[in-house]
Amino acid sequence: MIILVHGVAAGCFLTVMTGWAAWLVAVLVLALGTAAAWDRALLRAARSVRAIEIRPSGEAFCLLADGEWLPIAAPGRAVTRRWVSLRLRSPWRRSLIVTAGLLPREAFRLLRIWALWGRLPGVAPRQLAGLP
Repeated sequence: MIILVHGVAAGCFLTVMTGWAAWLVAVLVLALGTAAAWDRALLRAARSVRAIEIRPSGEAFCLLADGEWLPIAAPGRAVTRRWVSLRLRSPWRRSLIVTAGLLPREAFRLLRIWALWGRLPGVAPRQLAGLP
């Protein structure tokens, strides 16, 4: 779909412009669509996200395709019922948007809780020790 939309945009440039500049812009727009699909939609880039791990300590990390782990800043940027926007701690100031359909229902609920509060639900420490 991304390549199709960029192809239509390239066609629009060819209809409103003439000469070599029109062809150059059309080719560049189509190349941009192909690169965007490869990187974002197909997740084939080396820096594509593969997994999110929330550790018992409350820290969260994002595994990239190249094997690098990036820490995720808590709380998240924005949390709604349908999606969570997370800020990755990297030199590129990347963000990660996770929608409800990408995870099982319970896993998405836990991610939303973590993004809001920076920790997962659990039992109070005194309760585990059996103290009053």
